[in-house]
Parts: sequence; C-alpha cells; structure tokens
Amino acid sequence: MNTAVMMDQEQALHQLCCTVRTLVMTGEYHKCTNLITKAMGAFPHNPEPHNLLGIVLEHEGDHCMAMKHFRAAWALDPAYAPANQNLTHYGTFYSNGKCAYEESDCTAKAPDRYEVRYDEHGVGHVIRRRK
Repeated sequence: MNTAVMMDQEQALHQLCCTVRTLVMTGEYHKCTNLITKAMGAFPHNPEPHNLLGIVLEHEGDHCMAMKHFRAAWALDPAYAPANQNLTHYGTFYSNGKCAYEESDCTAKAPDRYEVRYDEHGVGHVIRRRK
C-alpha cells in the first residue's frame, strides 16, 4: 500500500473517531453504529472501528458485546493502546481512567515493576524491579 493511501486511511479513521466522540456525547448512538459499520467494511484490518463500536455499545448498556469488540480491536493490533485501555477501563469493577476513542486519549503508562531476565538456557524469569 502506498503512503498516500495510508495517509488517507489514517485521516479517515481519525475523522471517524472525532465524529463518533461528538455523536456519543449527544447520545446519537444509531448514527454512530451506521458510520462504524461502514468503516468496518472499508477498513476490515484496522482496530479503530471495533474499538469505537465497543464504546458505543457500552454507552447503550451492552457490556458483553462491547467487550467482544474491544477484544477484536486488540486482536487486530495488540499494540493499539485505546483497545487495551478500554479493556482495562470497562473490564474491572473499579475503573481507573476514561475510555479511549483514539491514541491521544490514552493515559501515560506507568513504568513496569517487573522485568524478564533470561538464563543460560533461554528460560525467562520474571523479576521484580527495585525502586
């Protein structure tokens, strides 16, 4: 895929995130769902539409389906931070953050308290880091 097409795709997905955020704030979930399902058809390998649909479903009260779409977004791209943040946000009893429509909504990641060290046999061991 050439760079011009990729930039158009990124721009379209960013615009989708902004539009869905606005529509969710006004409670226009049906419009969101229509836009997102069209985006799923246009960008089947991108996590953004699934993440956004998860947010809409949560606002509509369908927690089970929302979590499925957050997991689908994460499966499409495990490095996609909004899906990970939303899985954490909506998947716990005591949420510690807000939902993430796009990368800019993600909270800064706390430093890892653990690290993996490999021994001479190539076996990884989880070690707690010292403060």
